[in-house]
Amino acid sequence: MLVFILVGVVPLSFFTYVLLNTYEEKAINNRITELQNQGNMLSNMLYRTGYLTTGEDTKVDDEVTRISDIYHGRIIIVNTNLNIVKDTYSLEEGKYLISKDVIQCFLGAGSSSPIHDRENHYLKLNYPITITDNENKQIIMGVIVMNFSTKDIQSIRDSMEQRVVLFALTLAVLVVVFSIYFSGILTKPLTNVVNSIDRMTEGYMEEGVSFKGYNEIEKISDSFNHMINRMQKLENSRQEFVSNVSHELKTPITSIKVLADSLLMQEDTPVELYREFLEDIADEIDRENKIINDLLSLVKLDKTAGDMNIVAININELLEQILKRLSPIAKKQNIELIYESFRPVIAEVDEVKLSLAISNLIENGIKYNTSDGWVRVSLNADHKYFFIKIADSGIGIPEEAQDSIFERFYRVDKARSRETGGTGLGLAITKNAIQMHRGAIKVYSKEGEGTTFNVRIPLNYIA
Repeated sequence: MLVFILVGVVPLSFFTYVLLNTYEEKAINNRITELQNQGNMLSNMLYRTGYLTTGEDTKVDDEVTRISDIYHGRIIIVNTNLNIVKDTYSLEEGKYLISKDVIQCFLGAGSSSPIHDRENHYLKLNYPITITDNENKQIIMGVIVMNFSTKDIQSIRDSMEQRVVLFALTLAVLVVVFSIYFSGILTKPLTNVVNSIDRMTEGYMEEGVSFKGYNEIEKISDSFNHMINRMQKLENSRQEFVSNVSHELKTPITSIKVLADSLLMQEDTPVELYREFLEDIADEIDRENKIINDLLSLVKLDKTAGDMNIVAININELLEQILKRLSPIAKKQNIELIYESFRPVIAEVDEVKLSLAISNLIENGIKYNTSDGWVRVSLNADHKYFFIKIADSGIGIPEEAQDSIFERFYRVDKARSRETGGTGLGLAITKNAIQMHRGAIKVYSKEGEGTTFNVRIPLNYIA
């Protein structure tokens, strides 16, 4: 509101001031020009008629009186002897006029600068009476001293000022009213935003907001609702994760407890049964350990990039080691691992974090594959980045889930994830690790046809 008022009222006040002063200045300049023209006309007439010598000429007297009456002032005509030959007030005729301005005119200074007394509202001008001699030189024969009132100009200015000020005040009132009204319209949606944020802070995240108005306000509404949806989605995922992880952590312990109690309750248990139960207990411990390791990996990746242990390593050898480590899992599910390397690649990376990220992608390709399927890993590079492509012939990812797979705690098929021991943290860990290398990851997938992950990482680490 204050901005509207300042933008509206300040220029209006400035315009009013400039308008009035411009009029006054222009009117005074026009008056001076008119008086100089009248002085020039009188100068020619006075010398031709011999008026400066005799002081008698009816036409000259009438013209001088006419000019004096028109401009409401006084005209004094002085000859070379500084003797006043004409005074329209008839007060100083026959006397002598000795003043600095008159003497300067006789000394050849020409007409003196006009003097405008704003306080007393008068204008004074000294105009020389000149002739041209045989040598084309100007000879000063006398001076016309003119004193005229400017009250008529001031009167018009005062009248204009009253009207302009009245007009400006009317506009100012309209500007203030408009400012109050329009600022209210502009700020009402923003007030709704604040109220919605307060409501959301109190826990009412499901309400959402709808702001109607300008395009920018509607964009704020859309962005705000998008943010709320994301927060709700994240909160639901977090709650689901807590529930799932609680269940996942509890299930192996329950199984171990049941197996151990079963052994303790039986007397003279055969060694074969002990071995079978102990193998089951070991499997449950491994399952528990994997869940805990995933949680610890995610916590470690949440730390700053200052924890990165960057070294220059051979990426080709790293991928070969990862594939070799995962080959028993692939053979168990009859999945073929294919490795393609287009060139040797040496890059500055954190070997542990990058190995964890790539292992998660390949392991997912194995877990969520079909019988007799395949996982193809390829490596390439240019002058700035190296590229790892991991494609599989698996079950694919639904299109509506592809934007969410990198979110923590998210699992596409919850039942299948439990069967394979997934916690919904693998891809979140992978994305964090790649982003810590200033890299990027993209997914392309079609349900029932397989999935492809493209990873791009700088060859030289950017701190």
